[in-house]
Amino acid sequence: MRIDQPWLKDQATQAVFKAVTADGAQVLFVGGCVRNALLCEPVSDMDIATDARPEQVLELAARAGIKAVPTGIDHGTVTLIKNGIPHEITTFRKDVATDGRRAVVAFSTDIAEDARRRDFTMNAIYARPDGEVVDPLGGLPDLTQRRVRFIGTAENRIREDYLRSLRYFRFHAWYGDHTEGFDPDALAAIAANLDGLASLSKERVGAELLKLLAAPDPAPSVAAMRQAGVLAQILPGADDRALAPLIHLEAGRPASGIRRLAALGGGGLQEALRLSKAQASHLAAIRAAATGTAAAGELGYRLGAEKALDSLLLRAALLEQPFFPDLETEIALGAEAVFPVKARDLLPDLQGPALGAAVKKLEADWIASGFTLSREELLGTLR
Repeated sequence: MRIDQPWLKDQATQAVFKAVTADGAQVLFVGGCVRNALLCEPVSDMDIATDARPEQVLELAARAGIKAVPTGIDHGTVTLIKNGIPHEITTFRKDVATDGRRAVVAFSTDIAEDARRRDFTMNAIYARPDGEVVDPLGGLPDLTQRRVRFIGTAENRIREDYLRSLRYFRFHAWYGDHTEGFDPDALAAIAANLDGLASLSKERVGAELLKLLAAPDPAPSVAAMRQAGVLAQILPGADDRALAPLIHLEAGRPASGIRRLAALGGGGLQEALRLSKAQASHLAAIRAAATGTAAAGELGYRLGAEKALDSLLLRAALLEQPFFPDLETEIALGAEAVFPVKARDLLPDLQGPALGAAVKKLEADWIASGFTLSREELLGTLR
């Protein structure tokens, strides 16, 4: 089997491959780029593996006049930059010791050893610079059938890094066949190792969950997480009942991990997932608006178009109501509206609390008018 895609023939990439293989080393694409190419899915990040040691990669790059940066040399990774394009080259590795969060690795020259330390069979498929597929662990049948399967024993893989429990559901959401269900051995191993999730950094858990929620339809995976006990472990109090209705209401609109996270509910999400300030602010705003009664236009005015849409989609999902397309027109109207009255327009007749109350009342009247009342009309109501 051979991959034939434009990124394989990129001149910079081929120049990097030529440099690293100058003394006979192997260089192969691996992981997501190979998996996605074989599934005819978009390819973004490219991982490159080699049996050359990192110090050799540095020497070979210097010989070819290619800039090299030892970005993670202790872990075997060197970044080669050609024509402004970075190429991360990682030496084949094997695990020496693991503690559920990180691994101590040793460099290897054996592609099978490198493959065995990966998580799922669909991620342990390689491709040579000419696109020829190399499948040391026989993962192709799993990939073609969209079957997410741990390499070796699921329990062993999970205990090496407990984040793999979450990665299992994320990969199933993006690449699995939901009609075939989930691997019962994987679910049993995940359920038996729930306590290990507490050892993970909240940043890693948050990043993984948001990637999962950004999948086209993560609802089956999240439901399986709930059934296995994972959801309650990482998000106490979360409830996924509104997630599937929300995804249905989104109707092809761009996915939003934060909007879908808001549908799960639960308390202390910012702390539990180490969300950024912007993410936490977005989450709090749309959850508050979704459980309120403000109309679409007002939400567009107060929150902006994106948050207003998120809020109304979430409200409809929580209330099990339809989402009417006209609401987007109202949101846009509110988002573009500019309140025509300034506080200084009421000076010096009104000051202090009276001034604030008057501005608030005029703004409410203006919103209620559908943003149609002019400055003069609004000020006239105070005379």
